Amino acid sequence: MGDHVHRFAAGQRSELTTTKPRVSQIDETGVTAPAFRVVVLTLLAVDGVLSAIGGALLLPSYIGAIPFPISALISGLVNAALVWATQLWTTSVRFAALPLWTWLATVAAMCLGGPGHDIIFGGRGLMAYSPLLLLVLGAGPPFWVLLRHRAAR
Repeated sequence: MGDHVHRFAAGQRSELTTTKPRVSQIDETGVTAPAFRVVVLTLLAVDGVLSAIGGALLLPSYIGAIPFPISALISGLVNAALVWATQLWTTSVRFAALPLWTWLATVAAMCLGGPGHDIIFGGRGLMAYSPLLLLVLGAGPPFWVLLRHRAAR
């Protein structure tokens, strides 16, 4: 037949049927590219900051006349999910706690007065203890996830 005919029969061209992605974040060893890993860890740390802001600003929620600070528990569950997701991207426990550290730093910054001496945490009764409540309920679940991960290693 000559040199112009391909040596494979029709439909058996392996280079046309493989499903390799064009641009991959995973190199040939199966390890995620370091730049992509840094981007994901940075986004998870920013999510820790957003969790702290949301938890603190929604803390003075009420059901009728009764204070109902459910956002502290929701913030803690979100932080636990962030720490768990960070553990999938790193093997270091220090880096796995990155969303928790950014959350704690944000809560600490919000405990300080603003430029006009504005305060975020304040109130009477149960709301006077809102920073403590946010710290316990917001940092407890992710700390428990970190301890479980450390014990499993």
